[in-house]
This record gives sequence, C-alpha cells and structure tokens, in this order.
Amino acid sequence: MSVAFRMTKIPNLSGLKCISLEEPRKVSASIGFQNSKNLQNFTCVKSTSMKLFETPADPAHNYLPVDGTVLYYGKVLNVAKADELMDILMTTVEWKNDEAVIFGKHIITKRKVAWYGDQSFSYTYSNTTKHALPWTNELLQLKKLAETQTGETYNSCLLNLYHDGEEGMAWHSDAEKDLKKNGAIASMSFGAERKFMFKHKDSKQTVTLVLEHGSLLVMKDETQRNWLHRLPPTKLIKTARINLTFRSMI
Repeated sequence: MSVAFRMTKIPNLSGLKCISLEEPRKVSASIGFQNSKNLQNFTCVKSTSMKLFETPADPAHNYLPVDGTVLYYGKVLNVAKADELMDILMTTVEWKNDEAVIFGKHIITKRKVAWYGDQSFSYTYSNTTKHALPWTNELLQLKKLAETQTGETYNSCLLNLYHDGEEGMAWHSDAEKDLKKNGAIASMSFGAERKFMFKHKDSKQTVTLVLEHGSLLVMKDETQRNWLHRLPPTKLIKTARINLTFRSMI
C-alpha cells in the first residue's frame, strides 16, 4: 500500500465537517482542508491520492518504515523569505540544462541544474561529470541553515530547476562513489509544492510526501542503499520549483 503525507499547520477546526472515507485497505484516499474566509467553515474534502490527516511536521518522525531514515522538517523559512530566496536563486545561480548519456545516446534535459561546493569537486552521474562552482552568499546561508536544522555537515550542493510540473525526475538513488557512504542529503524546496516519492528496492513499497515551499527534508543512513526516490511529473502544476540537495563529497 502506498502512503502519502502532507505536513502543514492547521487552524482552529471547530465546526469541521468531514466526508466519509472508504476503508484505506481498499482505496487510496486523501484528506485536505478547503479554506473559506470564515475558519468555522473549514470542510474536510476527499481527493484522489492518499494522504493522512494534515499535521505539523515532526522532524523526529521517520517516514520510512524500514531500511533507512527520512525526516521532514516542514517549512524552515517563512513565505516572504522563501519567495525572496527563490527569486535570487533564479537569477544568480549558473543554471545549465542537465545532460546524460544513456545507452550511448547523449540527452539534454529541459530541467536545469547547477553544482556548487567547498572546492571544485567532480561529481559523476548519468555518465557525465560536473565540476563544482564556488558558493554564492545565499547558498552558504542555506547550507548553514540545513546544517543547523539537521545536525549534519555538507560540503556541496546540487540544484535542480523544474520549470513546471511536466519536468520531473525518474526513480534513482544517490549512491554514487563520489558521495560519502550513508551520508545525509538535505533537500530544500522552493516554489511549487510537488509530490516526492520513495520506493523500496526489494518490497516495492512506496511512501509519498508533499514538499512545501521553504521546506527541508533529510535522507540518511541506509536510505540510498535500500530505497529509490523520484519527483513524478504532473500536468496540473504550471509554476516552477527549485530544489537544493546538500551533500557530502569524499
């Protein structure tokens, strides 16, 4: 069974009316909250993908049932600051279309990437190699924030720019030989809220979260060895998302 989570703060829910859900064993279901100007009129509504009740993010809770650790810190930046930083990242990061060599074919993606670090680290994935650029002031500030929140240290950052929901990322794990084995990877999101999925390599069990604007997630321990992750594409989202993944190169 697939399980999905969306974490956000809930206002006073007095007067909440709920639509009955079908039994989770038989159908995927979702509960979200539809707002009106009067908070007394919040209504619980059903949608097509499964989510649990919306609750504040608990950074002590591991969202993987076995064989790894994924912690979600929720929004670590307020909306105004997250908006400001996204605008800065859009204009100051040296974005380039990503490249990959698959079965001997050279592919250039619509999605754009950038690679920064403490030094000019070489990072090879999809049969292509990138060399890290020097940190910008904003990236250093965000790295410090990620380190403070997660209690980990990072020396590099891979950035992805998805122009809209039709740009995504296929199933993969970040277990390249250049990365610290079982090292933490801190993922910071800006812009459009997107689903982020995990799939166990053996059991095929999946877990889905919704990553919010200005939020932080960390993957660590044996997550990359045992789980794949992806950003599924969707035609419903028309706005951009920037993702920063802070890593530890060896």
